[in-house]
Amino acid sequence: MEFLSEIGLFSGKVIILAFAIGILLILLFVLIAKARKTQPTITVENLNRKYESMAQALKSSVWEAKAFKQEQKAEKKKKKKEKDGDKKRIYVLDFAGDLRASQVENLREEVTALLTVARPGTDEALVRVESPGGMAHTYGLAAAQLVRLRQAGVHLTVAVDKVAASGGYMMACTGDRIIAAPFSIVGSIGVVAQVPNFHRLLKKHDVDYEEITAGDFKRTISMFGEITDKGRRKFMDQMEETHALFKDFVKINRPQVDLSEVATGEYWLGTRALDLKLVDEVISSDDYLFKQRDSAKIYRVEVLGRKKWSEKLAENIARMIVRVYENAWLNSYISSRFPS
Repeated sequence: MEFLSEIGLFSGKVIILAFAIGILLILLFVLIAKARKTQPTITVENLNRKYESMAQALKSSVWEAKAFKQEQKAEKKKKKKEKDGDKKRIYVLDFAGDLRASQVENLREEVTALLTVARPGTDEALVRVESPGGMAHTYGLAAAQLVRLRQAGVHLTVAVDKVAASGGYMMACTGDRIIAAPFSIVGSIGVVAQVPNFHRLLKKHDVDYEEITAGDFKRTISMFGEITDKGRRKFMDQMEETHALFKDFVKINRPQVDLSEVATGEYWLGTRALDLKLVDEVISSDDYLFKQRDSAKIYRVEVLGRKKWSEKLAENIARMIVRVYENAWLNSYISSRFPS
């Protein structure tokens, strides 16, 4: 019995040691994976083939077998005669914006990729922007990426299917042409800042909070410090300056708009945005691309970057905040435009 107990004790030690070594190996692999630089991957989808496969699948089910075979032969003859190399290429990019415009890093890579192959004066980039806006500096960078396409001579079309407001419209206005779905939300050329302040609450409960700064306006408004008239005025001046820069940017890229009419912070539906010259045509991106499927080769381009779990968690939280913001925004819009 004593011998068996010693064997059991020895086996237990071996198992514990093996488990510890396994944990160490796992930690080592995790550290190596974090240290390794991950390169973004680019995916390209041929939308012409997608349309064709969808059509073929439907025709094969609906048409009679003889008619379907005849149609396939006719399509093959037609393709042999066509010179695809001469066709215009349309590169489709999607930008789904959050408050931080966090997709701007992928957009940078996508634009750079396009500039290596797009033919100036011939090819087109269609960027589908969906964003209610966010931080001015990050959306300014996103808009600058689209300006790169125009400066390289690539015709830029920006499509708004759902919403391009504030920073979203800052991006949209860079297009040579802007298209919008009939009930998309466009505009909101304005600046907003919301800062909760807990100073009186802290004071009520005898909680001291000190903000030590060097420079009169290092901190104008904060969550816990006392908001002074001087700080509030400076903060308002900064917002007005940002709004002025926003208006100047729109005027440069879209001189046909009347800023006195549209730079009020308001937003409009697609059909009304057309009247105000905020957009050039009322049409969805799907319809726009579908109509050009025979005259152009259409590719959807997407860069996917591998992200840390902490970045994914932060983006999910940001998306939740954006959804709450959008719902509150849309509810206020509906109640103001369509009162019960």
